[in-house]
Amino acid sequence: MRIQVRRMGGFAGIERHGEVDTSTRPDASEWHTLAERAVASGHSTLPPGIPDGFSYEITVDGETFYAADPRLTEEQRMLISRVLKERA
Repeated sequence: MRIQVRRMGGFAGIERHGEVDTSTRPDASEWHTLAERAVASGHSTLPPGIPDGFSYEITVDGETFYAADPRLTEEQRMLISRVLKERA
């Protein structure tokens, strides 16, 4: 499974990108479960956010979903955080 996250917006408007390929990871099943739960409550178009808030484009195996602060689910927040952290 390939998981990509793009964070847009914020006060400075600086984009961040991250990507995780779970195919060789020992914790792949954990990533799959988290990704499935996160995209289940995603939107097909970018939802309205708040001024200077972040919005997110989440792509899992080529299928893209959107989310925005402050209405992230706990699973979306965890997935976004983990993918962007893996990038670092």
